Amino acid sequence: MSGADAPPPVPPALATVRIAVTGRQVALLLDRPERANSLNAALVRDLIAALDWAEARPDCRLVVLRGHPGCFCTGMDFQEAAAAGDGERLRMEDYMTLLRRLSQSPKVVVARVEGRVVAGGVGLVAASDLVFATPRSEFSLSEALWGILPCCVLPFLIRRTGFQKAYAMTLTTRPVGAAEAAAMHLVDEVTEQPDEALRRLLLRVGLLEEETIVELKAYFRKLWILTPEVERTAVAEIGRLAAKPAVRAAIAGYAADGRFPWEGRG
Repeated sequence: MSGADAPPPVPPALATVRIAVTGRQVALLLDRPERANSLNAALVRDLIAALDWAEARPDCRLVVLRGHPGCFCTGMDFQEAAAAGDGERLRMEDYMTLLRRLSQSPKVVVARVEGRVVAGGVGLVAASDLVFATPRSEFSLSEALWGILPCCVLPFLIRRTGFQKAYAMTLTTRPVGAAEAAAMHLVDEVTEQPDEALRRLLLRVGLLEEETIVELKAYFRKLWILTPEVERTAVAEIGRLAAKPAVRAAIAGYAADGRFPWEGRG
């Protein structure tokens, strides 16, 4: 391989994502176990940088999002959001950019889920092309309990599950197990051997030209509601809700003493 053809080096200083290459598969491991793989500005930035690197590899066909056993991603890091300055907080525009990038990537993006997926983590799953989950996986949208809504998640989730299932997940905030998630099409396969499922998938998608994958995704996007206007609406709405005094107080209270805003209700 000539220097011009060599893949770019692994991006330096990825503090929250670990990259592993196995043949034509690039795994991106969300690596904030001390914070239950919650989303912050650094994690979103590192995922975008890692995706840039994977997409630049001509030998890569699968990009696999992974968490740690028992926890895929638990949504926004509210403690860090409450403590950080404006320049350090996770911006919803950046999160929406990440979801768009996952859905439009020239690679096949697979979420390999083992454990909890909460709030914004559901967005990562819903934006992926395919989802393989172990039977112990669980999915929930908890935003309404905080007085906000999964505005950025829902356009991608509705694309997968349909309106009513996404609406019910949002309204009830009830966790959904792997089998139920598969029945509602949030999960494509429930398996005790997700790596074997990935191997079988690679045998099929490895036969496709990358240009075909790009054109396929572009055409399917034209058939759906994910327009720039929808994205702007989602970002504006979550910004409006998050600015409410009651929501800000709930997040600040959780950051200060770990008390959830719904404790004592009911």
